[in-house]
Amino acid sequence: MPLDLVPTPECVHWGFFDGTLPPVAEIASGDVVTIHTVSGGMEDLPPDGRGMTVRPEHRRILAAVEPGPGPHIMTGPIAVRGAEPGDALRVEILEVSLRDDWGFNLIRPGAGALPDLVPEGGRIHLPIDRERGILRMPWGLEIPARPFFGVIGTAPPPADGRLTSIVPGAFGGNIDNKELTAGAVLHLPVWTAGALLSVGDGHAAQGDGEVCLTAVETGLTGRFRVELVKGADLAGPWAETADHVITMGFDPDLDEAARIALRAMIALVSGRTGLSAEEAYRLCSVAADLRVTQLVNRHKGIHALLPRWALHGAS
Repeated sequence: MPLDLVPTPECVHWGFFDGTLPPVAEIASGDVVTIHTVSGGMEDLPPDGRGMTVRPEHRRILAAVEPGPGPHIMTGPIAVRGAEPGDALRVEILEVSLRDDWGFNLIRPGAGALPDLVPEGGRIHLPIDRERGILRMPWGLEIPARPFFGVIGTAPPPADGRLTSIVPGAFGGNIDNKELTAGAVLHLPVWTAGALLSVGDGHAAQGDGEVCLTAVETGLTGRFRVELVKGADLAGPWAETADHVITMGFDPDLDEAARIALRAMIALVSGRTGLSAEEAYRLCSVAADLRVTQLVNRHKGIHALLPRWALHGAS
């Protein structure tokens, strides 16, 4: 029977990645899994009387699970049988659906791209119409939902110890890339036995940059096909959509994040097409787009998008 993983106190970890965590389940390469998530600490729950439903398992998790250094409640980790360091996971995102009828957006004092704009901070709760696929801002504007998981990651090397879930890295994690919707494929390096895949940080909608600190944070359900790629030897995550290949860079300095994403794209193009590094560099200058993934996760994110057609026709 395919794995259907519901978040419970026994099946989540809150605020951290750790390569020594025991898996909550094991799958084989090629398995399709369904993963449900919750988002938000006790202070993030909607107040009573708003007509918004908090799931019982969400309250149980908040009562029983000790939070780590980050805010993200992740379902997992899931071990992939036979995965070893140097391999990769090919995570095909088959479906992403809205699980909760509410979400929240938080501005924390001193955080975000403009930390002085709202010095007192604040949190708003937004109703989500799951049937219509829309969410409503407090002033009445309806925004189409475009749900995706902000956090998808393998475990870091065990020697790295416990890492905050806030900072993305070579294992993926808090990528916050809004391109990773249903139909996308995310490639993740494996750094520890079993790979230890975790998913969380559901977003109903987010703009590139995630500028005020958060998106519309909410619970989601995702279906994934997880395949093991032996000996892939990836340096970091990359992704594919129907129209683009995507490389990523993370660094405290935004310029360096851009350089990392660009170098990764040049390497990908050269490996796929046989073009020299110089030729791939020129191709990126005329056909690739660099976008700000997020500005708020300590290590900022840039992703490079290259249309698939640009990979054709090279010898």
